[in-house]
Amino acid sequence: MDDQTRTELEAAAFRRMRDHLAERTDVQNIDMMTLTGFCRNCLSRWYQEAAAARGIEMTKDEGREAVYKMPYTEWRDKYQTEATAEQKAAFEAAPKAH
Repeated sequence: MDDQTRTELEAAAFRRMRDHLAERTDVQNIDMMTLTGFCRNCLSRWYQEAAAARGIEMTKDEGREAVYKMPYTEWRDKYQTEATAEQKAAFEAAPKAH
């Protein structure tokens, strides 16, 4: 497989994951962090860092909007719930990245 095709496939997979997460507003970032070690905010930071590595200026809010598909504050107000005691305990008990 050539590099261009690999890049196109990786980009398509990212967009599909982003769109899936946009549809699954019931999945909270704390649950993603507990189970996978990353969340929508991580993806948005990685997106922003990839832009910066290519000399493209992007704010934190612009990176988040690319992942959330709306301003983060709007997503937070519509879909984010207060973490339960159980979610907080699971997050604290989860393995942390090194």
